[in-house]
Amino acid sequence: MKIKRLRAAATACALLLALSVPAAPAAFSNSSAAGADNNAAGIHSTAAGASKMEASAGAEATTSSDPSAEAGSAKSADTASSDPSAAGAEDSAADSTEITVAPGDGTITIAGKLKDAGIISSTAMFRARAKISGADDKWKPGAFELDPDGGAAAAIKALIKPHAGEIKVTIPEGMQARHFAPLLESAGVCGADEFLETCKNHKFDYPFLKGIDTSKRIDGLEGYLYPDTYYFQPDSDPETVISRMLDRFQEKVYTSKIRADAKKQGLTVDDMVRLASMVESEATTKEDRKLVADVFLKRLKQPGWKLQSCVTVEYAKNMKKPIISLEDTKFESPYNTYKYAGLPYGPICCPSQESIEAVLHPTPNGYYYFQSDSSGRLHFAETFAQHAAVQKDVQSNWDTSK
Repeated sequence: MKIKRLRAAATACALLLALSVPAAPAAFSNSSAAGADNNAAGIHSTAAGASKMEASAGAEATTSSDPSAEAGSAKSADTASSDPSAAGAEDSAADSTEITVAPGDGTITIAGKLKDAGIISSTAMFRARAKISGADDKWKPGAFELDPDGGAAAAIKALIKPHAGEIKVTIPEGMQARHFAPLLESAGVCGADEFLETCKNHKFDYPFLKGIDTSKRIDGLEGYLYPDTYYFQPDSDPETVISRMLDRFQEKVYTSKIRADAKKQGLTVDDMVRLASMVESEATTKEDRKLVADVFLKRLKQPGWKLQSCVTVEYAKNMKKPIISLEDTKFESPYNTYKYAGLPYGPICCPSQESIEAVLHPTPNGYYYFQSDSSGRLHFAETFAQHAAVQKDVQSNWDTSK
C-alpha cells in the first residue's frame, strides 16, 4: 500500500485601503477597464509592522522504519517520464484513494472520511476495531493513499504508520509563493527556483485551473497552493509538491457548496480566490475580514470605481512598505487596483479558508472605505468625508512623499 502526506496551516498578512467617492449605483462588470477616478485623497496607507510575511513557517524531518514513501500524483498533466518506475507509480496511484488525516483528527472524524471515500461501510465497526487494536490515539497526520478495497484493517495499519525520512513543512496562511519557495528549499524538499518556475509554466490538470493562463501571472499558481502542513520526501520533484497543494485546494475549497456560494455572490472560483487573497492581506481578524469583503464587493458593483488597495501595488512591485507613495499607485501592472478597475489580474497570496468564507459570507455594512492605523487596526467609513478625516488623523505623522 502506498502512502502520502499532508499539512495544516498558519496565518499571516495585513494592510489597508483608501478609496474613491461613490458614483450612482449601477450594474458592474469585473472585466471593465478604468473609468473615472473620483478619489481626491491620492494615497492609502498600510499598517506599519502588520506584515503577514513575518508569520513563522516550520520544517522538520520525521523518522520511520518504512523506506517506501515517495509521494506521487497523477494530477500533473505532463508527468510522463523516461523512468519506467514512474509509470508504475502512476498506475498504483490510479488504483488508490487519498485520505487526509489532519493534526488533531480523532477516530470518529477518520471513520467518517473513510466511509465517505467508500473504504469502509460502517463507522461503528471501524471505531470498535480501532479501539480493540489500540490505534485510537496513534493516528498519524498526513495524506495517505489507501487501497479502496483494503477495508478497515488495512486502513488502520496504514494510518498509524509514519514514513521514513519525511520532511514536515508548514505553509502559513496568507504567505506568497515567492516567500515560501525558499522555505521548501531550505527544508530539503525541492529547489525554490524550480518550484516557482513549475508554478508558472507547468500545466496541471485541475478543473479550477481551466481557462487560467498561469504563465501570465506573477507567480503562476499563487492563491491555489493551499496553505497547510505537508509531509514530503527529501528532494521531491516540484510537480509532486505542487500537486499535493492543489489536491488540498480541491478538497478544501473546490467543493460544490463553495462553488454554489461563490455563484450567489456573482463570482467565479478565480474571482473568489483573487478577492480572498486581498481580504487576507488587508485584515487580520475574522470580524474585519468579513467587513472588508463587503466593502470590496460593494465597490466592485459601482461603475467607475476602483478597489484602490495598497496590497495589490505592493504585490505588483514585490515590496513591503509602511505606506505606499503616490508614485507607487501609478505603477504599471494589471495587478494595480489603483490604476485598473476590477480585481487584480491574479491572487496576491495564498488565502486562508477564513478569508474565503469572508468573501462568501461577508458582514453587510454601510462602509465604502477603510484605513489602518500604525497598530494595524482598521477604521471604517461610510462617506469619503469621514474617510478623509480618518486619514488625516492616522496619517498625521506619516511621510507620504516617498
